[in-house]
Amino acid sequence: MPKILAIETSSELASCALLARDSVIFRQSAGVRTHSQSVLPMVQELLGEAGIDLSDIDAVAFGAGPGSFTGVRTACGVAQGLAFGAGLPVLPMVTLEAMAQACRARTGASEVLAVLDARMGEVYWAQYRFADGWQVVCAPALCAPQDVAPEAVAGLAACGNGFAAYPEAFADKPFAHGALADIMPHARELAQLAGSALAAGQAVPAAQAQPLYLRNKVAYTSAERQAINAAKAQGL
Repeated sequence: MPKILAIETSSELASCALLARDSVIFRQSAGVRTHSQSVLPMVQELLGEAGIDLSDIDAVAFGAGPGSFTGVRTACGVAQGLAFGAGLPVLPMVTLEAMAQACRARTGASEVLAVLDARMGEVYWAQYRFADGWQVVCAPALCAPQDVAPEAVAGLAACGNGFAAYPEAFADKPFAHGALADIMPHARELAQLAGSALAAGQAVPAAQAQPLYLRNKVAYTSAERQAINAAKAQGL
């Protein structure tokens, strides 16, 4: 079993997780304005609890998106900083697939629709099928909530805060009935998925790690730069 450190800050909930010794431990912190300050302390706590150093990790995973533009850049930048300092590969992971993983863990469903609030009257969404690993049925997309159009399949489970954010848009959608609106991207599921991604050769050098953007890019914020520089300086 590889040792994977995972970082997820694409939504209002920031989380870090460590996959080691066949188990996942994690920390989480609410409040989007504190994400850049909360990630490194959570990483240090996890490494301390596991009794390992960053250099003992096999790869650093991060929630590449879709999600908050600032959030995915923060996770990418911090993951790159940590990976550069320890000479580790990086695993960019799709947040919507992590949500599907959480939905399957709760419901046992093998057909999952994940819908994440993208703000500005839009949602990010994707559809997945589990068959010895996750397969993409509908690739991650950005659209108005009423335009979400999953493939019609039996037993489709739905999850994500997009359903709670735009209840009127989904009111007449059969796939929205019983949707688990509390499921959000979390580092716990990223770490679980990253083990298979590492084995499949999906890791990239730190310099090549990129967020998954479905909207136009903007510049790094000062808070993001501070978090990135702190990660590089500390090296944990």
